[in-house]
Amino acid sequence: MTDIITSKQPLIEYIASGCKPREDWRIGTEHEKFAFRTDDLSPLDYAGDHGIQKLLEKLQQFGWQPVVEDGNLIALRVDDGSSITLEPAGQVELSGAPLKTIHETCQEVGTHLQQVKAIASQMGIGFVGLGYHPKSTLNELPWMPKNRYKIMQQYMPTKGTLGLDMMKATCTVQVNLDFDSEATMVKMFRVSLALQPIATALFANSPFKNGQPNGFLSYRSHIWTDTDPDRCGTLPFVFEDGFGFERYVDYMLDVPMYFVYRNGEYLDATGQSFRDFINGKLPILPGEYPTIKDWEDHLTTAFPEVRLKKFLEMRGADGGPWNRLCALPALWVGLLYDPNALDAAWELVKDWTQEEHAHLRMNVPTHALNTPFRTHTVGDLALDVLDIAHDGLIKRAQPSPTNPDESHFLKPLFQIAQSGRTPAEDLLLAYEKQWQNSVDPIFKEYAY
Repeated sequence: MTDIITSKQPLIEYIASGCKPREDWRIGTEHEKFAFRTDDLSPLDYAGDHGIQKLLEKLQQFGWQPVVEDGNLIALRVDDGSSITLEPAGQVELSGAPLKTIHETCQEVGTHLQQVKAIASQMGIGFVGLGYHPKSTLNELPWMPKNRYKIMQQYMPTKGTLGLDMMKATCTVQVNLDFDSEATMVKMFRVSLALQPIATALFANSPFKNGQPNGFLSYRSHIWTDTDPDRCGTLPFVFEDGFGFERYVDYMLDVPMYFVYRNGEYLDATGQSFRDFINGKLPILPGEYPTIKDWEDHLTTAFPEVRLKKFLEMRGADGGPWNRLCALPALWVGLLYDPNALDAAWELVKDWTQEEHAHLRMNVPTHALNTPFRTHTVGDLALDVLDIAHDGLIKRAQPSPTNPDESHFLKPLFQIAQSGRTPAEDLLLAYEKQWQNSVDPIFKEYAY
């Protein structure tokens, strides 16, 4: 029997155990993409000759091992720590291995896309990277047979109006980063939380819904503002004196639970308290206490803009094309992994008020780089932030056979910031002009 937990100290120690020396820091990149049939642009069902299940079966030829739940193939994994998983409506996610450089990350992404494209060409399917599905309605998007999603599907609409949109129709790119101490974690958390709207603006790539403009540049980002206030948001307490591992644990103890996993089944614990669980008073399992695995599961059910586990997750960016999948880790590694860059980024944000953080969070999904901030705009801020990240990557000096460092991965972001035009605005212009008010060409012109 796994050791049971009866106090919050082991929960704090679990997160603190993520601290590792700087030379052991790694980069873990995750990205999601929409799969579609090339004949009619419809989303893939789970079963059938053109289905997600068949895609996962065929990917096993590249050495991926199956993960099965209730007889359904729901994921693939390999020994290096990477996995291919399914989001609720069949969005295909690569969770990358922990790698040392962005060169390796980009190579991993490239290999993955080569594999899925090789299978896709045989199956008559394609993939596109966007923050929100541009065409299909929620009813047209399928549900994947994963039991935890059934629980979330029932609970989401009780907490906000856009939770099912989040589950079924969004895609993101994320990067997971390490820290060496509680103090470093706090500084990284504060900087990345403050600057998450800058990433949202640079990566804004979700201007369509149900085949027409939705009024936002990052609709995916807006969706999170009305998904579930108990588990989303900008976490103002991160900027308060005394913030650290324990304060985040206190926050998570008050995030209502979704489920408990027992004997191969997800038990519905929606709205129940992990605080009650460590006191043996969880209504669904009276007299039982949690294990560390239960805590690991619970940590995945909060969705703030930056999330803490044994590492920090950057969660503010829309999904996008291949070159921007490598640009996101470059941005955050440049800002957070070089001490001088982290200091410079902290200088930039340290006097921002809670009202200013909230202003950015609420307005960037609509206005992106044009969002006003103090006497400037988010676009001006983005250029300052990119300069700091660029310097940080140069100082990291991680070479590849063709480059002296990783700074060139920021190039697509510099182009966006210098032009003042987000990817979403380019999509809207194409929609109005050469696409003649249709989103269908996205699936050809922007496919991987």
